[in-house]
Amino acid sequence: MGLGYIGLPTAIIAAKHGINVVGVDINPEVVAQTNAGHLHIIEPGMEEMLQEVIASGRLRAATKPEVSDAYFIVVPTPFKDGHQPDISYVEAATCAVLPLLKEGDLFVIESTSPVGTTDKMADLIFSRRPELADKVHVAYCPERVLPGNVIYELVHNDRVIGGRDAASTAKAKAFYAQFVQGTLHATNCKTAEMCKLTENSCRDSQIAFANELSIICDKAGINVWELIELANKHPRVNILQPGCGVGGHCIAVDPYFISSEFPDEAKMIATAREVNNGKADWCATKVENAILRFRLDHGRKPVVALMGLAFKPNIDDLRESPAMKIACEVTAKMRAEAEMLVVEPNISKHEHFQLTDYRQAYERADIVVLLTAHAPFRELAWDDNKVILDFCGIFRR
Repeated sequence: MGLGYIGLPTAIIAAKHGINVVGVDINPEVVAQTNAGHLHIIEPGMEEMLQEVIASGRLRAATKPEVSDAYFIVVPTPFKDGHQPDISYVEAATCAVLPLLKEGDLFVIESTSPVGTTDKMADLIFSRRPELADKVHVAYCPERVLPGNVIYELVHNDRVIGGRDAASTAKAKAFYAQFVQGTLHATNCKTAEMCKLTENSCRDSQIAFANELSIICDKAGINVWELIELANKHPRVNILQPGCGVGGHCIAVDPYFISSEFPDEAKMIATAREVNNGKADWCATKVENAILRFRLDHGRKPVVALMGLAFKPNIDDLRESPAMKIACEVTAKMRAEAEMLVVEPNISKHEHFQLTDYRQAYERADIVVLLTAHAPFRELAWDDNKVILDFCGIFRR
């Protein structure tokens, strides 16, 4: 249930390993593209694999679920106002498969979820289908893959599998063992849910340290990239690289699932979110000030290249992207003060921005704002005649 950035690769990998899969998505365009063998996301090597499993008949896409032996919920879990987690998509997907469930089936949630979601969905199932009480195996198994390396990581990464009971855990482990070569770690569903949130909250906190350090270094006149490289020479120090914030549907979202439920306890987790959100605002202010300074110094509007919209390098995913937030804020506030060129080489069009080729944008720009470290940007040469704001370490200056 769900053919997005995780659901579709999971369906393809499972089919590649001989499992007959029906991939379900409410978007008919996604279903049509999938059945035609066209990947609607960017993931190296996966389209060829999709075409193979479609041709073999082991994978087909549909807009509605069909009677199966195992059901996997891989839909978004955004947050509502006030950063409250929204599990309505998980609930809707559960309700869609609920009439199809039968004794002995496996029901697994992979969507990142607040602690207790698996139990809530199990209670929903058994309250509406009381004849299936304790006869359907219910478990939670979060993904932990890196976009751009999904083919390898879906197979080789360890997985945490938490069932509502020992039998459910065993049933889920038996399924994943068909294609996962990493170790399958058994636990209960609440611990598995918290494990996913903990992993991403930890990374968010580590990135927040790097981002906060970059702001301090800017004020102190220190090259943060050199500083981190030197500090990491210490055998027990491993500082991450700063950026213009944190994006994506995991690290930028999951910590709120903890801090919203445990507001009095999750102080550091909440502060890390504030730091990373604030870094995007800080970057936007730096760009706006650079534009105003250029106008004062040169007496004309500058051409500004905003380089990158995706939340991380070499993908097309704009979800929760700080680069996107910065581009929207700067273009809205400074439209009358500068000519804006927006660059994102991994998408062909955007509903709000007219996109410019990265080479043309760099050549024309008076002010270059590097927001996402896409590989093509690394081909560009430093130009002393331009104002370059390098928020993602392309030039490490």
